[in-house]
Amino acid sequence: MAETTELRVYNTMTQQKEILHPVVDGKVSMYVCGVTAYDLSHLGHARAAVSFDVLYRYLQHLGYEVTYVRNFTDVDDKIIRRANELGENPLTLSSHFCQEYLDDMTDLHCLTPTHQPRVSDHMDQIKDMITQIINNDCAYTIDGDVYFAVDKSPNYGRLSGRKLEDNRAGERVAVDSRKRNPADFALWKAAKPGEPSWDSPWGPGRPGWHIECSAMSAHYLTFKFDIHGGGIDLIFPHHENEIAQSFAACQESNVSYWMHNGHVTNNNEKMSKSLGNFFTIRQITDLYHPLALRYFLLGTHYRSPVNYSIAQLEIASEAVFYIYQTLRDCEDTLSLFQEVNGRNVCITPAAQDCIRTLQTDFQTKMSDDLSTPHILNASLQEALRFINSCLNMLKKQQKQQKQQQLSAVESLTELGKEVKGVLSVLGLLSTLAYSEVLQQLKGKALKRAGMIEDDVLHLIEERALARKNKDFSKGDQIRADLASKGIALMDVAKETIWRPCVPVQQEPQAPASST
Repeated sequence: MAETTELRVYNTMTQQKEILHPVVDGKVSMYVCGVTAYDLSHLGHARAAVSFDVLYRYLQHLGYEVTYVRNFTDVDDKIIRRANELGENPLTLSSHFCQEYLDDMTDLHCLTPTHQPRVSDHMDQIKDMITQIINNDCAYTIDGDVYFAVDKSPNYGRLSGRKLEDNRAGERVAVDSRKRNPADFALWKAAKPGEPSWDSPWGPGRPGWHIECSAMSAHYLTFKFDIHGGGIDLIFPHHENEIAQSFAACQESNVSYWMHNGHVTNNNEKMSKSLGNFFTIRQITDLYHPLALRYFLLGTHYRSPVNYSIAQLEIASEAVFYIYQTLRDCEDTLSLFQEVNGRNVCITPAAQDCIRTLQTDFQTKMSDDLSTPHILNASLQEALRFINSCLNMLKKQQKQQKQQQLSAVESLTELGKEVKGVLSVLGLLSTLAYSEVLQQLKGKALKRAGMIEDDVLHLIEERALARKNKDFSKGDQIRADLASKGIALMDVAKETIWRPCVPVQQEPQAPASST
């Protein structure tokens, strides 16, 4: 572990950035609230997953041994409601959507957490914790239901900043007049006809929403662990209730750092299934490469809201294409200079400066509460531009001295390693060949344009013929029409190639004169 690196993270509890000091030196324990599995996951779920995946990757990069737990809620009112609508078994339905979520996470290059517990597999831990809370006189039973008594939690509201008298009863459930306090929340719900249930000391039933995370985090990480994460919408009531019930079960309970990612918005309104304004991950990755979606999400700081925008996805897609085209060009060029391997060749001073800047900026900005936008928009771009300038220089100066060539090649080699290292921590480095990723990006661009590659090649031939016949206006119009669909034509030597681009809006033509 780099001893000089001090990672600062924003702690929602204290509302300030704090240096990360793990409970156990050299190890980090992290629990992140996952999805309620009753439908395909949307962009908001992708935002949370990518945000904490970057944290997971960066902690490992710093040398920490990380235990990362992300749960599945597979027992819930919404799951039961959806299953009843479809005539399916609730656990079968949720299991299906758990797998769909995992497939989305693979597409988005999210690493697999250490543990991915499901509520249905942890009923014993949940019932044991509820028993502890009851024994500590912080919960009460009514007709097979068990409620947490918020009056027994003197610090209730300290995470969200809410006063107890201002709190509403909670979410996902209707207000129950039997409760001693309207803010009391269910730890256990008595069985109802047509719902899955488990035996318990209070009668058959199922757990409330909040208790699951307290029980599973304690099971895998103990009652004292380092980081608890989730979307900002979970601060209240979910995380607030977690704190209260965990402390009620064990007074040694403590989470050192509470971290929350910002909303995804659509037209500046929170994107959510309840509002019906959401896009699933699949809907987006059908037209845009998953790496482009990941790049788009990393382009905004994880704590800030990110507004869904086709224009920004187009820019992200072009940025990813530029990264992979640069990496492929670098790889192709270096393959021509295999003899440099093993030689005592120094890299150029300019390359040394570029590498040093990338390393310093990456460590400084990532250690400042994961400032990914700065990395993507500044030092990474500078390094990619430097690589391309080196490649162009090698092409133009083939007659330069051998030592100069080898020095340039060694510079490319070392800088390429640094760039790939940064991309790896950001989760933007594919295991596929660069050429395959580029082909996938081109395929997505063709789909967005409503074309196949043969259409583009035919238009390239038509343009070449028009130019041969001195009909430059027609040639320019073909190029402009393709650019408006996100297809850029590039004349290289004696041939024309194409690549994806951000669609270019054509200038309206002036009306013909009537005179």
